[in-house]
Amino acid sequence: MEPYDHGVLDVGDGNQIYWETVGNPGGKPAVFLHGGPGGPAKGARKSLDAAKFRIVIFHQRGCGQSTPHASDPAADMSVNTTEHLIADMEKLREHLGIEKWLLYGGSWGTTLAVAYAQRYPERVSEMILIAVTLSSQRELDWLYKGVSRFFPEAWARFSAHAGGAPDVVRAYAELMESPDRGIREQAALEWCRWEDTVLSLENFGKPDVFADRASDEVIALVRIIAHYYSHGGFVDDLLGGAGELAGIPAALIHGRRDMSCPADTAYALAQAWPDAELTLVDDSGHKGSPAFGEAIGAAVRRFSP
Repeated sequence: MEPYDHGVLDVGDGNQIYWETVGNPGGKPAVFLHGGPGGPAKGARKSLDAAKFRIVIFHQRGCGQSTPHASDPAADMSVNTTEHLIADMEKLREHLGIEKWLLYGGSWGTTLAVAYAQRYPERVSEMILIAVTLSSQRELDWLYKGVSRFFPEAWARFSAHAGGAPDVVRAYAELMESPDRGIREQAALEWCRWEDTVLSLENFGKPDVFADRASDEVIALVRIIAHYYSHGGFVDDLLGGAGELAGIPAALIHGRRDMSCPADTAYALAQAWPDAELTLVDDSGHKGSPAFGEAIGAAVRRFSP
């Protein structure tokens, strides 16, 4: 499914974000928010019904075809925060002449979707959130320490590469700022090895990254993730702000076996948001399953025009 329109939008701070639109030009506007942060926009073209939706895809700052690319050590990460991404979304919405759009996000994309919707609820028609995380400190402490109880030997390796630092995420963020590409490559590989390990017990899906090499894309991904999560995702208490989402219909789809993003966050969000309907898929982890895909399809049909 080739885009019927695409371009690069100057969003300030020396950054330009790549965007494209696919599907039906006259369809219901929806924006795809990719994971990571800094992850590829995989699955964006098949996420929604192309015959019914005008699907907007953009590459968040520092990754994909947006510039400057975070694999370049000269790229200024101080102007890559959640606040910047929210502002980028608004600028893109205005640029495309969209009044309201559906937010479709997975993993980190759910954090960005909730943060955006709390800021601009009047611009959101509905939300489809998959593998829900709000990037709270509690969740980050689990992913980068707590879950090590299940993978002690992998954690020992991951931690050792950061010199056993008490704040392992910040230590990796510092490694990813090294001018030495070799240091950045090795840190990126070790980070990917850890994240792949956390997902290794799942029966379906494959990891997003390739732990046997450190391409520019992988270096950018890890640099951006470590930058964001060493700063608490650059978000406040999104669960506490759930009241701002009142009136926005939403479908939350989460795998009960998700080791990276435990289901209690999705459950708590649904409890605090009466307009949200949570579907917990028993056989799915973070990467999904056939039943997980069916639940997403049902949500898409629910919100289709």
